[in-house]
Formats: sequence, C-alpha cells, structure tokens
Amino acid sequence: MAVRLDPLDLYDVRALLSDEERMVQDSVGRFVDEKVLPIIGDCFEQGRFPKELIPEIAGLGLLGATIPEEYGGAGMNGVSYGLICQELERGDSGLRSFASVQSSLCMYPIFAYGSEEQKRQYLPKMAAGEIIGCFGLTEPHGGSDPANMKTHARKDGGDWVINGAKMWITNGNLAHIAIVWAMTGDGIQGFIVPTDSAGFKAQEIHKKMSLRASVTSALFFDGVRVPDANRLPNVKGLKGPLGCLNQARYGITWGPIGAAQACLKEVLDYTAERVMFGRPLAANQAIQLKLADMARRITTAQLLSLQLGRLKDAGRLQPTQVSLAKWNNVRMAIDIARECRDVLGGAGITTEHGAIRHALNLESVITYEGTETVHQLVVGRELTGINAF
Repeated sequence: MAVRLDPLDLYDVRALLSDEERMVQDSVGRFVDEKVLPIIGDCFEQGRFPKELIPEIAGLGLLGATIPEEYGGAGMNGVSYGLICQELERGDSGLRSFASVQSSLCMYPIFAYGSEEQKRQYLPKMAAGEIIGCFGLTEPHGGSDPANMKTHARKDGGDWVINGAKMWITNGNLAHIAIVWAMTGDGIQGFIVPTDSAGFKAQEIHKKMSLRASVTSALFFDGVRVPDANRLPNVKGLKGPLGCLNQARYGITWGPIGAAQACLKEVLDYTAERVMFGRPLAANQAIQLKLADMARRITTAQLLSLQLGRLKDAGRLQPTQVSLAKWNNVRMAIDIARECRDVLGGAGITTEHGAIRHALNLESVITYEGTETVHQLVVGRELTGINAF
C-alpha cells in the first residue's frame, strides 16, 4: 500500500536535510507552535511586537545563527538558517523580519566588515538578545536606488558627524544600535551608531496594514557624532550594504515557504470540515485544483531554496540566484495566501485565521529588500548582459 505523502512536503524535502538541520527545524517549529501561534493574531490586531519572546529566540540560538561560536553565534550552516526563517515566518513575517534584521543586516556586517574589537564588543551581546540592532539604508526618497543616498557623514577630528534620515527601518524603536550607511568624501561607509546618541531620533511608523506585529520606524540624524572606532573599517562603497542585503534576501527566500505552508495547512483543515451542498468542500473539484496548485508551487519553492542553501554552504552562491528565488518564492506565497483567504470565505478576513495576516504581511515582503521588479531585472541583466535599471 502506498504511503500517504506529507501534504506540506510532497517531495520529502525533509529527507534531504541532515540530522542537525532537522533538529534545528524541529526546535524552532515547536517554539512557533507553542509560543508564537497562540498570541500572534492578537499581536497583529493590536499592532504589537511580542518583545517578551526575544529571550527565548536568543536562547534557541536564532540570533546570528551562522556567526561562529567564538563570537557568540551558533555556527550553523546556511540551510539551517534558512529553516529558521521558514519556521519563524510560518508564525509571522514580523518575527522572521526581527531575526533577519538582527542576524543578517546587523550582526553580519559587524562580523564581515568590522574590526576585531567591534566583533568582540557587540556580537556576543547581540546573539544573547541583550543588544538589538536596526539597519539604516533605505531613505524616504531612495527606495530601490540606494546609491542616491542623502545621509552623509563628515570627518571632524577623530569623530564622524552624521546628518540625514532613514525610512522603513525594522526594529528602529527597539534598537540599541543602528548600522547606518552614509555618504562620505570617500564613498559610502557604515557606522555603528548607539541609539542613545545626541541628535538621534527614532519615530515609530503607525497606521500600517502590514507587518503589524513588527516595529517599523523612521530614523533621524541631526549632527550625530560617533568616534572613528565606530566606523566599519573593512568595506567602502555600495558593496557593503548590498552584501548585507544578499544575506537577508537569502533568508527571505525561505521565510515565505513557511507562510504558504501555514495557509495551506489551515485551508486543508477547513475544507475537510466545512460541508457545502451535502459534502465537504475538499470533495469539490475546484477546491482540489486550487489545493493541488498550492502544493505544486510550495514544492518548487522548497527545492529552489534548498539548492540555494547548498550553493551558499559550498561558497558558490551568486546574487542573481538569490534574486530568482526571492522573486519566485514571495510571489508564490502571496498568491497562495490570497487564494486561501478566498477559500475561507467571509471567515478569512478575520485574524482568527492566518491567511489574511500572512497575505498582508507578504505585501511588505514582496516590496522590501528588492521589489519583485528589481529582482526580475537582476535576472534579466544576467541573461542578456544588459543593465536595464
């Protein structure tokens, strides 16, 4: 007799994982099931990030998971980090965004571009959740054109003086430090800016209909002074922030798989129990066609991200490959979330179900760290050799 397949993993991708990778996925999955899912609908409705979960997130080794253990990280491989993102976003995109910003956009640049002193000063406390970071790149007018940067830093003796503004900054009002990218006389450079610095202000953005269980802020710098010891010494130019974004985008290719799986699981349960015209909704051909298409798209995304992770761990990852997966997987998830909301009918518009919350969150995920169009053009440039930006 044929063994019934896992409806959320039709190709048994889990069998391709190592024992350690499965252990990571299982531990994060339990945390999401036990601690996140019972409260996240209310957090979304209230517009509240569940700060009380930070110690446990840190305790599981989810902050800076790929950072070497000598700096407080867990020393995991790229696939394990991807699985962390997948499980966290199965809970909520806001939770994955928190961990992604802390790990890929704040800890990574200190590890990759920072001095030995900076690594030892910040990374262990960031891994422990004692120091929270935010990443200041996007500006109010900039969006997809980070080279058009208005925030600037000028040298004044042994200090740098920063003026400007950043927008749409995850963790901004939670953060103890900001990794700020500013134009200098020697090109774009990165700075570690304590958020209690004179002239620094973080203003939380409200009235959001997406990522409501996440802190999003605008940052303002009015003559903020930091010592040269706070400058990231080992990178100059756009390759610094873009290198960070590539790390974060990699995690984002995994995250929406979790969101899509959560929506499919919810709809599988709902259509099995909901009786219409004398039979379960699941017995309807139109419903089965929708469910089958969701499973096809999730399976494709799983295999894309797993191969991407293997390339990353082999040191062969290329930015275009990340763009292809980010574009495909977020589009997959947002389409599935919307379709699941429709299958749930009127009930689907409430936070009692996850589909509408995931659909709204994914409206941000499909935009931040490279819009869908930007990633399409990255792939187009690779195919043709012509830059159409």
